[in-house]
Amino acid sequence: MTLIHEFAPAKLNLYLHITGRRPDGYHDLDSLVAFATIGDEVALRPASSFHFEVTGNQALALQNEKPENNLVVKAARSLAELTGRALDVHIVLVKNLPVASGIGGGSSDAAATLRALAKHWGLAADDPRLMQAAALHGQDVPVCVKVENTYMTATGVMPAPKLPRADVVLINPGKGLPTPAVYKSYRENGDKFAPLNRLEKQPETVDDLVSALKARSNSLYAPALRLMPEINEIITVLEATGECLLSRMSGSRASCFGIYPDVTAAKSAAAQIRAVRPRWWVETGVINA
Repeated sequence: MTLIHEFAPAKLNLYLHITGRRPDGYHDLDSLVAFATIGDEVALRPASSFHFEVTGNQALALQNEKPENNLVVKAARSLAELTGRALDVHIVLVKNLPVASGIGGGSSDAAATLRALAKHWGLAADDPRLMQAAALHGQDVPVCVKVENTYMTATGVMPAPKLPRADVVLINPGKGLPTPAVYKSYRENGDKFAPLNRLEKQPETVDDLVSALKARSNSLYAPALRLMPEINEIITVLEATGECLLSRMSGSRASCFGIYPDVTAAKSAAAQIRAVRPRWWVETGVINA
């Protein structure tokens, strides 16, 4: 019995500019996305009928969720319908990332499921039906299918330049922050649109990358902070570790990342943070590995 494993990496919005708002109410984004070596896992094996289960150290947060509401199940059913296949698999989601944390966990899980099903059914990795299924479940799932540096734009996604390896610390305070509430805060408090500001040149070193990111920001930081002041505490704690080159909120929720000069500095910082904030989720990893 063939068992297929797919890694579902954390997605980091290295910067996120809201550049406008469309007539349908959705916002136009200019965001540079990279993926980390921290993430969830999807395991798939053939079965006589469809079955889905969640394990892992963050599974408890999903124990009351109906399976049909999970993005993994939704994406799997969409691809089965688009390809005319029976969903004859047992899927296990190993949940390591915090739920609703702003680092693309659910979207990356769904994308990993699509990749695993493609292997199971013998579909090409570039079969357009994978992206069609992904697009049915939000902006982030298509971004996560290829696991490549990507720009999220007003018109979809486009390739981003190769970026240098960077060691990171990821933190989540253990509290959810609904994305719709953050966007509502953005609209109601008159936050201004930011410019389209893609990288002018490819950064060669982590210092180059940090310098480029410091010239950009996250448009949703201020509205998120109004709803969850603890986010500022995370940024302060990251900066207090001493060797943090850049600290920033990722996406629209409470997770933040710090970029460090090397793996030793990142692991040292994570240990310091765990000692003073033992209830926070704190992990180290690498982007652009």
